Amino acid sequence: MTRARSLATESVPAQGEPIPTSFAQRYCASPPNALNMDSITSAASVVAAGLAVGLAAIGPGIGQGSASQGAVEGIARQPEAEGKIRGTLLLSLAFMESLTIYGLVVALVLLFANPFAG
Repeated sequence: MTRARSLATESVPAQGEPIPTSFAQRYCASPPNALNMDSITSAASVVAAGLAVGLAAIGPGIGQGSASQGAVEGIARQPEAEGKIRGTLLLSLAFMESLTIYGLVVALVLLFANPFAG
């Protein structure tokens, strides 16, 4: 018996078993091109997580840059006020950075504890 013929006889289903039309129907729960709400929800959650982190980083990044610019200009004009300016800058940077951390938390919730997934 040739090798091709032996492979063909091995893949023949038993009597009464439905004949699978593809690998996906035999080994997967659903065909690969089937769209169900779970796959759509998962894909939308990944996109939303990316947007949450990206948009949450853009605003505070711009704000931190302009706050740092103002602090450097203020210190250059009044070097004796450097301590107060630095303290105020660090406090405002911490508040701005918390917005980015909130975006990260939202992204992690969407990825790992998704309230929309069934």
